[in-house]
Amino acid sequence: MISIVGIIIIFVMVFGGYTLAGGKMGMILKALPFELMMIGGAAIGAFALSNQGADAKHTLKDMGKVFKGPNWKNEDYRDLLCLLFELIRLARANPVGLEEHIEGPEESSIFGRYPKIQADSEAVSLICDTLRTASMNYDDPHQVEEVLEKRIEASLHHKLHSTHALQAVADALPALGIVAAVLGVIKTMASIDQPPEILGKMIGGALVGTFLGVFLAYGFMGPFAAKVKSVIEEDAHFYQLIREVLVANLHRHTPNICIEVGRQNTPSQHRPSYSDLEEALKATKDAA
Repeated sequence: MISIVGIIIIFVMVFGGYTLAGGKMGMILKALPFELMMIGGAAIGAFALSNQGADAKHTLKDMGKVFKGPNWKNEDYRDLLCLLFELIRLARANPVGLEEHIEGPEESSIFGRYPKIQADSEAVSLICDTLRTASMNYDDPHQVEEVLEKRIEASLHHKLHSTHALQAVADALPALGIVAAVLGVIKTMASIDQPPEILGKMIGGALVGTFLGVFLAYGFMGPFAAKVKSVIEEDAHFYQLIREVLVANLHRHTPNICIEVGRQNTPSQHRPSYSDLEEALKATKDAA
């Protein structure tokens, strides 16, 4: 919602200020389709040229994050802590019984109680692979922590590709606007024998290209890239929380201490209170 409000503010302030200052929208609207065709078309072509098909598709999909926001909400962090508590408690009480859940998470009754997490292959894989390592009596938790850190960093680096692609387009738009403006000036020079009022309109139309390139770059594409990056980095905390809890488990802390470590490492805006988490864990024990 806040993103839509931001877009409205940009349009109202820019074009409202221009109109109130005595500017006429007619000249901009007349030149807009042609300038947008040149600048927008060149930007799309450059984007397609510099990205593979899968990366381009991924970037376009990620643009929806500007309006949707982070994927993981407050209740998802609470559910994750409850899920990890159930798995760790089972691993301590019945290691053999844990195998069916980590070898077939799509059919697991424990994972099934948290469908949103179960549907995320990255989270499930991270949990199951780490618990499988713990079941092998791995004797170096610090090495596991390092492996998990590198794995999460690699995943984050891949996800951030879309922000780099969007920022590259934002950086190119002002220059593409200049290209469109120069073409407009060339067109104007070919009609140098026309009266001043006609030449003025032609020069004004050419300058729309410069305006459009800068406006799209700093008013839209740049902020889009920044917002997508912010959302991706915020969602990354979800996977880092998995690492914190499971590494605490490798250090052989009690299940409750492992979950408290996770709660303390949850971002403040998503962190459940101690009492709320206790109630959720109690409900989890009763359900089991």
